[in-house]
Amino acid sequence: MSVKENILEVMKKAGKPVSAGEVEKLSGLDRKEIDKAFKELKLENAIVSPVRCKWTPAE
Repeated sequence: MSVKENILEVMKKAGKPVSAGEVEKLSGLDRKEIDKAFKELKLENAIVSPVRCKWTPAE
């Protein structure tokens, strides 16, 4: 599973908007990998931010 897929899975399981720090705690992934994947996911419009600094998968 890719880092991006892993992050999306963690977000879905959380069931609420999560920050990169929360994804780090829930997934055990490295923060640098998370930040890089977040940047790519934002460009792909795969994640959206309903609240400042919190992210959730796009519908």
